[in-house]
Order: sequence, then structure tokens, then C-alpha cells
Amino acid sequence: MSRIGKQPIAIPSGVEVTVNNGVITVKKGNDAKQIDTLNRVNVAVEDGKVVFSPIGEEAENKAFWGTYRALTNNAVTGFNTGFTKKLEINGVGYKAAVNGNVLEMALGFSHPINFEIPKGISISVEKNVITITGSDKGQVGQVSAIVRGYRPPEPYKGKGVKYVDETIIRKAGKTSKK
Repeated sequence: MSRIGKQPIAIPSGVEVTVNNGVITVKKGNDAKQIDTLNRVNVAVEDGKVVFSPIGEEAENKAFWGTYRALTNNAVTGFNTGFTKKLEINGVGYKAAVNGNVLEMALGFSHPINFEIPKGISISVEKNVITITGSDKGQVGQVSAIVRGYRPPEPYKGKGVKYVDETIIRKAGKTSKK
């Protein structure tokens, strides 16, 4: 049974949530996100809260109950506070800069890497830390994974792009016989 699905979502001021034929619409200003439940769960907006309930007693319906509640909560949280991921660049000569709508990175290759920043995402760089922010949790995570994928951290010296809270397990280097 879903324990997440039981919890109602409080709607903060400035965020508007509507339900129409199984489609949940979360709005703040001109931005809107739609979540189509395909009528797999019952959704109601009551007393400033969004309440979910399963349609049947099958395990699949209870899984959808928790899933759609989590997706809606991410949309509400994203419009209210937003999501942030921080990446750290380690390595001699490794650097990054934002130039207009492009993240320019020098990561030890013979050419610079230019990553076009998608709509709805903002990227800032301070020293060797890249901060990625946005209102869509999935998009923020995907963009940070793409940026990290250009030069993942290697286990010997730790050079590369890693999440700030990520721990790199180091390997011992070669040793010579004596």
C-alpha cells in the first residue's frame, strides 16, 4: 500500500492546481505543467490541498497512486522553490563559463565543449562549481547528468566533473618493484 499517496499536498500561495478529466495542471504565472494520470487515480483539490486516492485495490493502482502524487508534488515544489544541482570541476586547466545561452567548458580535450542551455534551466558558474537550477526536477537532473557525462571523474586522481556531494572512491596507482 502506498504510504506516499496517502499524504496530501499543500498548495502554497501563488501556485494554482486544477484537475480536469484526469489531467492535473499546476500553474504559477505564465508557467504551467500538466500531468496526465490517464484516469488511474482519483484526484481532488480540497481546502488548499491536493488529495489522491486509488481507484481499485490492485497493486498496480496503488503504485500509480504514489507515482502521480510524487510527480504532482515535484511540480508544486518546483514552481514554489525550484530544484538545484551543483557540479564541481576538478583538474588542471579544467574550467567552465556561461556565455549567453551556452555553457562553454574546457575539460582537457583538444576542443572546447559547448552545451546549449535548454529552456527552463538556468546555469551559473562560480570558480569551479556549476550550479544548475530549474522548476522541473527531471530536467534539472537530466541536464546535470549530461554535463557530468562529458568528463566523468576518474578514480586515480579524481579529475573530471562530479556532483558536489559525490564521493569518488580512489584507486591506488601503479607501484614499482624494488
